Amino acid sequence: MKHKLLPYLALAAGVLSLTISSFLIRWANAPAPVFAFYRMFIGGLIVTPFAFKSGLGQKVRLSKAMYLPILGGIFTAADLSLWTAGVQKTTIANATLLSNTAPIWVVLALWLVFKQKFTGKFWIGLILAFTGAGIVLGYDIIHRPHFGVGDTMSIVSSMFYAGYYLATQFGRKKLGVAVYIWFVSLAASAALLVISLVMGYPVTGYSLQTYLAFFAAGVIVQGLGYASVAYALGHLPASIVAPTMILQPIASALLAIPIYREFLLPIQWLGIIAVLSGVYLINRSNVTEHKMEVVESSA
Repeated sequence: MKHKLLPYLALAAGVLSLTISSFLIRWANAPAPVFAFYRMFIGGLIVTPFAFKSGLGQKVRLSKAMYLPILGGIFTAADLSLWTAGVQKTTIANATLLSNTAPIWVVLALWLVFKQKFTGKFWIGLILAFTGAGIVLGYDIIHRPHFGVGDTMSIVSSMFYAGYYLATQFGRKKLGVAVYIWFVSLAASAALLVISLVMGYPVTGYSLQTYLAFFAAGVIVQGLGYASVAYALGHLPASIVAPTMILQPIASALLAIPIYREFLLPIQWLGIIAVLSGVYLINRSNVTEHKMEVVESSA
């Protein structure tokens, strides 16, 4: 029971940790690639001792799956650069919602490319979750039909976010969570540093508040958040983890109430109920699929 519960607890920790990311971006007041670089670099430093304790040296020599975390790191660098810029150019609600459309691309890739089949309960849950999220966070778009640069960046970032999910699901089958996250952090940090330097953004000389935001992003968002999600992806399929992460923008909207005084309307609270119901159906469909697999294997 404990081993079955841990992935879901890790997923919950990941959602809560990643929720504060958009607020840290606003507080940092730094170029998008620079913020993302510090987030990945500090997160990588934190996970380093755990990675070596897990046998990082042996993994480097023996594993043939190194391209998966490196690919995941490149996807992460692109995702964070675009999403961080999106948060700076549009509302937190819009940027977070549009970035978290990643589950759509995950499901489409698994369905079209990897020929994975999903139950009717899964599809109903997915539609319900995104309908609810659209009600909660898309209210501004509906009443202000303006689709700007920040919104476009957020949608494109969701495609790279989906790529990270898929690379991590396959990569975690061959590498432990600490080793995998270390390679992702290394690849993403290198890519983001190059992007920052090429674009002429300074990587030093920021205010104390900005450096504190960098540190919090590295420790809480990257060190705890992404590590928790990576652990969950090692035990749960991406088709379950990705839709569950739609709770992140909902949590961000709720957190914006006391911080930015952005109150939700009654119809938006109904949207939250729809999201929670959709996530529940998605996870229940996973339980059903596992039961079917057990029956088929014992037949």
